[in-house]
Amino acid sequence: MKKILIIQTAFIGDVVLATAIIEKLHNFYQDACIDFLLRKGNESLLTGHPYLKEVIVWDKKQNKYANLWSIILHIRNKKYDLVINLQRFAASGLLASFSGAKLIYGFDKNPFSFLFTKSFPHIIGKKGDLQYLHETDRNQAIIAEITDHNTLKPKLYPSIMDFETVSGYQNKTYITISPASVWFTKQYPADKWIELIDTVPAGINIYLTGGKSDLELCLDIKKKSNHPEIEVLAGKLSYLQTAALMQKSGMNYTNDSAPLHFASAMDAPVTAVFCSTIPEFGFGPLSTTSNIAQEREDLECRPCGLHGYRACPKGHFKCAYDINLKFE
Repeated sequence: MKKILIIQTAFIGDVVLATAIIEKLHNFYQDACIDFLLRKGNESLLTGHPYLKEVIVWDKKQNKYANLWSIILHIRNKKYDLVINLQRFAASGLLASFSGAKLIYGFDKNPFSFLFTKSFPHIIGKKGDLQYLHETDRNQAIIAEITDHNTLKPKLYPSIMDFETVSGYQNKTYITISPASVWFTKQYPADKWIELIDTVPAGINIYLTGGKSDLELCLDIKKKSNHPEIEVLAGKLSYLQTAALMQKSGMNYTNDSAPLHFASAMDAPVTAVFCSTIPEFGFGPLSTTSNIAQEREDLECRPCGLHGYRACPKGHFKCAYDINLKFE
């Protein structure tokens, strides 16, 4: 394999988990040119990645289909030996199918999988499964026959400057909390985060992290908490800077969302809160020190969906409010 393209144009966390495939391919094909195609807004995750030649960016918000055609022409000109499509939606299937690659691998749930060279099952676990596949296992199963069946972990590569940027926050013992999620039912409620914060002893700094859109939530949490040493970093740090900060944290508290996967990619300690979703879906933590917080009662309505909803379908949101986090 001389030229390989990985396609993952979903959300931030999906791209982070896909980095495990980069690691695996590099181990087996160290001289290969590996490229990665993702959606605009996620490209900074892979800035300076040592094993990638090119990061191809698809703008899905403006002139989506014109940009799609332009990218198809670009990747056809690259003449890849192998294209690996990690998404199950039609647009990524089109990109892969018309890439002109010698080999096209992807999941059989993709509508265009009939045009792939080989397609593979994408099996989501169910509640109560004692054994289930993590998303990194599902992804790497696609390339098992050209590598091996061992699973590697995702990995991010913050730069020296990224580490220097966050070094000033690391002079004291600290924890991070990433309180937000795109989906309401995947987000531990603000008043529950405040309950956790108020159990953290004085002398331990608390950094509230997230994007610019999470700033208002983080400021509100800080205002209502009694802890004397909270700093809001939402909107101040890049993805890779946040990952660098998490690496030396005493604990990183997250929802079932992208920061959870930042922690996994840095092998940083993490406590992941699963509200409406469940770890059996295959998106749980992979860090050496990992904890999962979820409700103990066997709610018949949980999980209510794979990705979450804008509001609790039952109106009570017990899957979140029945979780009581305490700092330990």
